[in-house]
Amino acid sequence: MTRATSLQAGTGAPGRASIGVRTLRTDNWWRAPLVTFILLTIWVAYATVRAFSQHAYAATQEHYLSPFTSPCVTASCPAEFRDFGTWFGHFPPFVPLAIVTLPFLLGFRLTCYYYRRTYYRAFWASPPACAVAEPHAKYTGETRFPLILQNLHRYFFLAAGVISLFNTWDVIQAFRPVGHTFGFGLGTIVMLVNATLLWAYTLSCHSCRHIVGGRLRNFSAHPMRYAAWGFVSKLNARHMQLAWTTLATLMLTDGYIALVSSGAFNDPRIVH
Repeated sequence: MTRATSLQAGTGAPGRASIGVRTLRTDNWWRAPLVTFILLTIWVAYATVRAFSQHAYAATQEHYLSPFTSPCVTASCPAEFRDFGTWFGHFPPFVPLAIVTLPFLLGFRLTCYYYRRTYYRAFWASPPACAVAEPHAKYTGETRFPLILQNLHRYFFLAAGVISLFNTWDVIQAFRPVGHTFGFGLGTIVMLVNATLLWAYTLSCHSCRHIVGGRLRNFSAHPMRYAAWGFVSKLNARHMQLAWTTLATLMLTDGYIALVSSGAFNDPRIVH
């Protein structure tokens, strides 16, 4: 049996065990993909609405900018937040102000090794869980369009690193509120925690681990790279947790800035 035949036939390929039921598992194997489906759907719905809303995304006096809108490089952005220039004119409603970076961030998350496993199971049931046959008649892997684009992950990783620099700059600016040389509030801390965790998630990427320590035959001859590889490896072991934590902190940071920007909540100032 050739590999092509195996891919075409999937779980019904000749020579594979013939099992009448979909799985012999007796535990609640469906719970994990169901919870994942619900949580990711909620996050995607929230992020889509916020990214396209062009409303309450910046608190001018505190110099807080939502990560869903960074970098703000259009004429639609307040002048205080156009630190990287004005690349575009005014955007019509429902066009994301961070249109330059959002495709790369989406590509980075979609092609992430952990997220692939997660949404393959939760949304495509391919397969829904270990030892549970998928409902699809054939299996082509990531060899055809559009899944062959998953191989671009290493390049999306590099783009995500650049975007993390923008997030870091936003935090630095949050320590410089309007009218003050230095100051910070609760929102500044929220942004700092979010940016730190985003860096941790980005650096915990499997591609980053390979770039840092790959193609070395002798670690002892490259002590600096070995130390960096060891650090990234520790982060990599927490890649799943960081993937979910950063989704939560992105929502928290954007939601907090939206409340401050709309006047629904006064940002507690710690240092004026």
